Amino acid sequence: MLSIFKLIRWKNLILIALVQILIKYALFPAFYIKDTLSDFNFALLVLATLCIASGGYIINDIYDVKADRINKPTEVYINKTITESNANTLYIVLTFAGACIGFYLSSLIDKNAYFGIFILTSALLYTYSSFLKSIILVGNIIVSIAVALSIIIVGIFELLPVITSQNQGEQLTMFKILFDYAVFAFFINLIREIVKDIQDVDGDYKTGIKTLPIAIGKDRTTKFAFIITVFLIIAIVYYIYSFVFMHKEAIIYFLVAVIAPLIIIAIKLLSKETAENSKQTSTLLKITMLTGMLSMLLYYFIL
Repeated sequence: MLSIFKLIRWKNLILIALVQILIKYALFPAFYIKDTLSDFNFALLVLATLCIASGGYIINDIYDVKADRINKPTEVYINKTITESNANTLYIVLTFAGACIGFYLSSLIDKNAYFGIFILTSALLYTYSSFLKSIILVGNIIVSIAVALSIIIVGIFELLPVITSQNQGEQLTMFKILFDYAVFAFFINLIREIVKDIQDVDGDYKTGIKTLPIAIGKDRTTKFAFIITVFLIIAIVYYIYSFVFMHKEAIIYFLVAVIAPLIIIAIKLLSKETAENSKQTSTLLKITMLTGMLSMLLYYFIL
């Protein structure tokens, strides 16, 4: 059972669920936003998202067995504690369950087209694992889009169905805020995916996966990740200047909890590349993702 939890990346799933819960119960109330789903149906939306994400992690590990035996032999669970056949079955069950819940929710709000989001995401995650990850940067971008979509999907199901001529401005403004958070998540995850590729270069090379470090080298890839990090820092500074400059508490939070870790990450990316340094950078990126999303709590106190 413990192996299954590790296989589906339970820590990442908790972060996904936490972010969606923050949107529903912290961000929306702060802006007095009218939403669509009851608490129970929102829980189903979270569950559907987690099922699709779990399936994505499993199918990725199934296709990554050979590379993982080289890159992280102690974290390989397929054909060790769980057979490949059972892993495939679990992938199918979780993905099917997520799609079925998505179909139910789409029908419930009379937006059957929204069901396609779950199908498209599942297809993207499968295609990523089986093919796209071997194309330079494309795989990294696909995974980062899937992470961003876990934020956007809350707005799609909660905000869009109840837009009226009277509340259109408020609903669309909230959707824009969600989009900003999704962009932040996209870039944080993209940087982390690139850092992971640097860590996994040996196994990827031996198994024929052509990642960015293999194509242009570790040093150039590290500099590329540094440039994205600097761009993200500038974007967040601009966001603070444009939207929260009147609230000292928010400014202090963003500076300490988001920008400072990103500056440390940028410095680490310029430092000599080592396995330990890459691991620390990856961990810092996870923490920054969390602290960035926790900033949703600020709006409840500053508005």
